[in-house]
Amino acid sequence: MFSTLYQEKHSSNFSFKVCILFFILGSLYTLCFAPFNFFLLAPMVMVPLFYLCLKYKPKQTAIYLFFFGLGHFLSGLYWVYISVHIFGGAPVWAAILLMFALVILMSSYFLIAGFIISYLCRHKKKYIIIIGPSVWILIEWIRGWAFSGFPWLTSGYSQIDSFLISFAPLLGVYGVSWILLFSSSSFLYFFMKKQKSIASLSLIFPYILGYLILPIDWTSSFGNSMPVEIIQGGVAQDQKWKREQLQKTMEIYRKATYESEDNTLIIWPEVAIPASTVYLKDYFQSMQEHLSDNNKTLAIGALETIHNMEGSYNSFLYFNGTDTQHYRKRHLVPFGEYFPVPDFLREWMEMNNLPSFDLMRGEKHQSLIKYNDEINIAAAICYEIAFGSELLHAFPKANLLINVSNDAWFGDSIAPHQHLQITRMRAIETGRPIIRATNNGISAFINHKGKVVKKSGQFNYEILQHSVYPRKGSTLYVALGDTPVLLLSSLLILYVIRKKLLISK
Repeated sequence: MFSTLYQEKHSSNFSFKVCILFFILGSLYTLCFAPFNFFLLAPMVMVPLFYLCLKYKPKQTAIYLFFFGLGHFLSGLYWVYISVHIFGGAPVWAAILLMFALVILMSSYFLIAGFIISYLCRHKKKYIIIIGPSVWILIEWIRGWAFSGFPWLTSGYSQIDSFLISFAPLLGVYGVSWILLFSSSSFLYFFMKKQKSIASLSLIFPYILGYLILPIDWTSSFGNSMPVEIIQGGVAQDQKWKREQLQKTMEIYRKATYESEDNTLIIWPEVAIPASTVYLKDYFQSMQEHLSDNNKTLAIGALETIHNMEGSYNSFLYFNGTDTQHYRKRHLVPFGEYFPVPDFLREWMEMNNLPSFDLMRGEKHQSLIKYNDEINIAAAICYEIAFGSELLHAFPKANLLINVSNDAWFGDSIAPHQHLQITRMRAIETGRPIIRATNNGISAFINHKGKVVKKSGQFNYEILQHSVYPRKGSTLYVALGDTPVLLLSSLLILYVIRKKLLISK
């Protein structure tokens, strides 16, 4: 690879050969993430990327990194087509168009990162040590909130099973990304300076430090364990919303709930029963009576419709006897739960039988779910679990987190595994156990260290039981969020910009 880059760098012309090379490299980068988890591949992939930034002009670098992004996101996000067409009901052309639009948008962030890194470092190679990781994670962070945000496949997730994950309770997923990239950029610089011993040390030292701090518990358990049961209904997505399936689905969850042990917290997945709560009053009334008589607690995902209001919420409902609490999804999925399009386009979509229904957005600040006087529960619905900073308002007051999801939308793809990987990161960042209930897998119990204690298979009915210990205390990430990493990166970039301006004078 490096010989190819060396030969091509002397040409100022666009090289299709280099484009193909980095497209393949981007595809290989997907192997660093779930379900493949080749985490040691990540620093090796980043080295030629940073080499590219040092050896080519900014415009060329930007184009080549764009092709890297195309390879990465096409291989890592192909499941968008499955969700939109096979299960979303959109025509083939619309699904392909939406998938490629997302891939191109995501790849454009790499284009921007490549241009900036190359511009700032090309004539001062030593700056790559700090500029490479700083620019990259700032672009990742922007990708996580711009246009509603899509923080999928953030670099730090690739290290969920490496020693670098020890830094997540301190600095969050972007901090893990920064340290990963810093090790690669440092290795490259010192290797190019023929200081191979320093290069090797810079690559392995973060992993050694991560190993040393791995045993530290940043939070502590308290009180008695909570017996919890996840009911994974196993209803296929292409059957779930059929009218003839409704009663069968209701019976699946009723029967499993009735057969569960007393004093148990029972959890159903996102929109477990495919109908509005308006039409399920009697069903939930009988369920509440059973819960009250048997000292059980039920937490479910539901399509909640409020009387005298037009629209519905994707909600998390909590039934404790006669008491009902709720959390309403705040971060909706664009083109899935709402459609950010003008009225004329919405009318056209309706005329062509394309999905165009908008769910209502939950309030930004909502109360935690009270399990009892001592234990508070935070809830995240599906896609929300990918936005770590948006969950921080619940901590340290929340003692555990429940994530309900319907990953059946992804079919038999890599997406459910990626989603589980993201959820594990939230457990590590907050130092809290997470209970994850899905319609068709992968449901799981995750401890405060991000370890999957117990998980279900996919595409089947399954009941998972486990005793969960609530935790208290605060990690550094809970206290400060992404601010330290973002501030450090911004200051380092400004420092280099200032140096370049002084030199130019």
